[in-house]
Amino acid sequence: MSVFTISDLHLAIGEPDKTMEIFHGWENYIERIEKNWNAVVEPGDTVVISGDISWAMKIKDLDPDFSFLEKLNGEKLIVKGNHDLWWDTASKFERYVTEKEFSTLKLLHNNFFERCGIALCGTRGWFFEEGSGDEKILNREVGRLERSLSLAADSGLEILVFLHYPPIFCDVECTVITDLLKKYNVKRCFYGHIHGSGRHRAFIGEKNGINYRLVSADSNDFTPVLVKKG
Repeated sequence: MSVFTISDLHLAIGEPDKTMEIFHGWENYIERIEKNWNAVVEPGDTVVISGDISWAMKIKDLDPDFSFLEKLNGEKLIVKGNHDLWWDTASKFERYVTEKEFSTLKLLHNNFFERCGIALCGTRGWFFEEGSGDEKILNREVGRLERSLSLAADSGLEILVFLHYPPIFCDVECTVITDLLKKYNVKRCFYGHIHGSGRHRAFIGEKNGINYRLVSADSNDFTPVLVKKG
C-alpha cells in the first residue's frame, strides 16, 4: 500500500457553471484527473486530498463530485480547503458518506491516520498577516493541527503534515504553523492553494529541516504525488 497526495481538484460535476476549464491549463481537467489518478494509484493505496475538493455549496449537493471520487482507486483522506463551502461538521460528513455508501472517503480533521508505516496529519491551516484580523481563525487551525500532531506523536511514527494553505509563501512565513511543525519534528509538509502565476512564488524545498512541497492539481499535471511507496 502506497500513500499519495493531491489538492485543489475543484470538481464541478454538480456545478458545471463553476468549471475550472475557463482557466489556461485546466482543459478537460476532470477527465485528466481520472486518467492520471488511476494510472498511478492502486485500489489498496491512500490519497490525501488537501482541500478545495468540490465547488458544491451544501453537503446535499456533493453527490456528483463525491460519486466521482468514490470510483477512483484507493482510499481518500480529505482535508478542508477555503473553497469547500459544503463543509459543515465532521458528524454530518460521516452521516452523509455512510448514507451514500461512500466507503473510501474519510476526514483528516482533529485526528491522524497510520498508513504505510507513517502518521498522516493535517488541517486547512491559515496564513495570518499582522493586521489582517484573522488571528482567531489561525488560532483555531493551529489548535486543530496540534491536536492531530499530538495524537500522532504517541504512535512513535514518522509524522507527515498535509495543509491546504502554504505555511511559507514568497519570503513570508507563518511562524506559528512552522514552529508547530518543528516542535513535533515534522520533516515533510505538503500544501496546496497556489495556482497559475502564484506557483512561481511558492516555496518548494527545505527550510529549517522541513521539506515543503506544493501539490495543487494543476502544479503536478493533475496527478497524485507519491509520498511513500508501500
